[in-house]
Amino acid sequence: MAGDKQSASYRILAKLAYLLSARWVREALQAVFFIYLARVSAATYGEFMLALGLGSILVLVGEFGLNLPLVGLLSRRQDTWETLMMVSLLKGWFLLLGALGALVFLVWQDYSPALKQVMLVIGAGVGLEALASTFFVALQVEGRQQYEGATKVVGAALGFGYGLITLALGAPPLVIACFKLIETIINISGGAAACLPVGKWRLPKLAFSRLGAMAQSGMLFALIEVTAVFYNKANLFFLQRYGGSQGVAQYSVTWQMVDGFSCLASNLLLQSVLFPLFVKLWEVDRGAVSRLAQDTARWLLLTALALMFVLAVESDRLITLIYGPQYPEAVWMQKYLVVTIVFAFLHNLAAFLMISMRLERLLLVFYLAGLVLNLLWCALVIPVTPLWGASWAMIVTKGGVALLTVSYIQKRLRLMPFWSFLLLVLAALGGLALYFLAKPYLPREGAEFLALLPLLGLAVSWWRQRLRLFP
Repeated sequence: MAGDKQSASYRILAKLAYLLSARWVREALQAVFFIYLARVSAATYGEFMLALGLGSILVLVGEFGLNLPLVGLLSRRQDTWETLMMVSLLKGWFLLLGALGALVFLVWQDYSPALKQVMLVIGAGVGLEALASTFFVALQVEGRQQYEGATKVVGAALGFGYGLITLALGAPPLVIACFKLIETIINISGGAAACLPVGKWRLPKLAFSRLGAMAQSGMLFALIEVTAVFYNKANLFFLQRYGGSQGVAQYSVTWQMVDGFSCLASNLLLQSVLFPLFVKLWEVDRGAVSRLAQDTARWLLLTALALMFVLAVESDRLITLIYGPQYPEAVWMQKYLVVTIVFAFLHNLAAFLMISMRLERLLLVFYLAGLVLNLLWCALVIPVTPLWGASWAMIVTKGGVALLTVSYIQKRLRLMPFWSFLLLVLAALGGLALYFLAKPYLPREGAEFLALLPLLGLAVSWWRQRLRLFP
């Protein structure tokens, strides 16, 4: 029996390793490609970032929240291939609607023909990931993560490899932009081939009642995701109109860095590890959910404060070292945008707790309020001061949505106890005082190290307390 448990544990670890390895390979290749692109041409980099923003909207419109109910459908039904084809067909309809909306938007914005072409190619490449994810969900349900990981590695290697080669050869932006289509087509082909039963290639009979039920099951989550991506990307399109591709490039350089840390915490820790625990515990022990949420919140806030400080004071060296000297505006923007790390960490925790508590409709209301606030800010401020307005659009929006979600969870679960919050504030203020007092007398790195000591000391104290309680 022990051997069976150990074997099962190893299989779980192996499946996780396949996906993590594929993700790390892809993230590394993507970072190399976009850093190289940013160094070669700021204007082209800005265009590609704008196109990726459009694609991120299309992929969520295409998925329409269907991946979550798809897990249940695949677990219950025998005919996996028919289910996958029906879901893919449904996603195809949503993608088509999204594409038509994107075309109308591009015509309305009156972009140059070259920019429209780049946005359509990259947008299509990102949007079609909605179809690839259908087959990857099936592989996950069947426990065949090794096929998913291998397909993603091959797709990323060929796609970003193509992009790096064409960029090095000085190819025009439209030719380089095909990198995303190559990656996504390989993902769709590899995923479909791994799921395709031998000798069964025909399309299923259309069952419109089933299609409607599938769409309805994912609608609420789809609206939440689409609303969130709209208020995260809307400022890019306003910035392109009033600041051009150069302005988008300046903003995107720092936002990629700041948002990367927020997504890391959200995707790896909150979504993959803690969210399933919240869902399970909410039904059996709500006190345990409150304790786990409180413990998570204080560690997230401590980590966010340390990251904020480092990214703010080192913004000049980090951006210049990674992207080159042609992004001076990004340096000062990063000093402001780092505050969104705190907002994102706490908001994501509160949002997953609300979903665990089955409060998706209230969460959607909060997101819609954030979208309205974001669009108003973008329309009124970005035309006057593009870069400052685009930066503060994210600060105001993320801060506003975090205020709504965290306040609600604070009232229900006492997310952040007063004394923990007070200790964090005192540690952060003490660190800032040490930094400014030491800055005239110590090397830059020495002053920064002193500033982090109060937070580090608080972390050690909490860790020792945890060891005493749970030896």
